[in-house]
Amino acid sequence: MIRVTVSYPPHEGYRFDHSYYQGAHARLIRERLGAHGLLKLEIDQTLHERGDTLPASVAAAHLFFDDLDTFKAAMGAEGKALGADCPHYTDIAPVVLVSQVVG
Repeated sequence: MIRVTVSYPPHEGYRFDHSYYQGAHARLIRERLGAHGLLKLEIDQTLHERGDTLPASVAAAHLFFDDLDTFKAAMGAEGKALGADCPHYTDIAPVVLVSQVVG
């Protein structure tokens, strides 16, 4: 099984709408990628108050697939639609990490 983590490292003055991300965007992920092998979706919201330092990430999504080929096919089919939704909730460029789940 693989886990794809999409995190959002903030910049000074960033914009991130957690309500939209956890609601509409999460539904879009489930609808679009569920038909292409998405096994599970988890959403994290960083516990951080705005202050002098920025957190490493303000939010993250963890998408689980059986294997890398399934993930690549899913994103080939639906990646543009998911990416087009990003401006609705953030101005942060996401960082993607693909991992093999080993334990």
